[in-house]
Amino acid sequence: MKLYPIRFEPIYLDKVWGGRTLEHLGRQLPAGSGDGPPPAIGEAWEIADLGSTSGSGAGGSAVRSRVAEGPLAGRTLHELVDEYGELLAGTTPMTESGNFPLLIKYLDARQHLSVQVHPSPRYAREHPEAHLKSEAWYVVEAEPDAAIYKGVHDGVTPEQFRAAIDNDTVEDLMIRIPVQPGDCHYLPSGTCHALGAGLLVAEVQTPSDTTFRVYDWGRPRELHIEQALQCIQFGPAHAGQYEPGTMIHREGHAVETLVHCEHFRMEKIIIDHPQSFPVVNNHQVRIAMVLEGEGMITCNGALPKVRFQRGDTLLIPAELEDPVAHFDKPASFLNVTIPSAMDHVIA
Repeated sequence: MKLYPIRFEPIYLDKVWGGRTLEHLGRQLPAGSGDGPPPAIGEAWEIADLGSTSGSGAGGSAVRSRVAEGPLAGRTLHELVDEYGELLAGTTPMTESGNFPLLIKYLDARQHLSVQVHPSPRYAREHPEAHLKSEAWYVVEAEPDAAIYKGVHDGVTPEQFRAAIDNDTVEDLMIRIPVQPGDCHYLPSGTCHALGAGLLVAEVQTPSDTTFRVYDWGRPRELHIEQALQCIQFGPAHAGQYEPGTMIHREGHAVETLVHCEHFRMEKIIIDHPQSFPVVNNHQVRIAMVLEGEGMITCNGALPKVRFQRGDTLLIPAELEDPVAHFDKPASFLNVTIPSAMDHVIA
């Protein structure tokens, strides 16, 4: 059976800090039961292939996306990786466990997320069960005065940070960065951070949900202070304001580089007017997160023709037969690829 552009069934997670803002993207969110309020959806896992998860993240069980439509409907991403190999992934390396090497989400923060950190490289080396989690946030929607917290101020020591936890003054030590739609921030594993209230972001990350909460704004959830203090990168702060990446203008569209790290490359593609053009994959799998507009992707010899609209996330297999993207109106989308020339595989 031939591959085609794949849309997966979103996996929605109810979170204490979540809301219903994903409905702005046309999503049909889970309804509540009885007379109670509907669930506060904090995360939509768009593309996932995790053999296990953490108790503080997705509950400890495996999470694998399932194809939403077409002849492959119901199949998991992991099954497609196993069956199609390079036809799906091309030159993109899988993880050591043979899983897809990225986790793609939307996050809806109606309250502050916890101040948290993911395992640093040193911690991951010393604790094989912990995995790196480097991630990038692209701001889709932002309320006035919304901000993120990214890194700690220069000169803060672990002892001072521990005292701030005890004194409920952690926020004073964090670097607060105001954000607006279109901003993008990269958070390498080991960066202490928090997503602020009033934000809807697209998140691209390495495939792990290992998270150590260090401060939770007074909420009575479990903290992981000792692990977090071992992971936080103290020292000179490298968490400056957002600076737009390189913008390249071509006929009919523009490409803005947002993130280019060892784990993934993230670009924003802006389509100026209705048009069609070939999708050049260069033997790499890619992911498209549609921010604005709508259209269709067609491929020779492949069915179905796949329509897309704002809020859709598509996996574009590496080896499609002459894929062409048709845009019905001006549009924009995030284009995510994975470097093929890597000196290691992602743990």
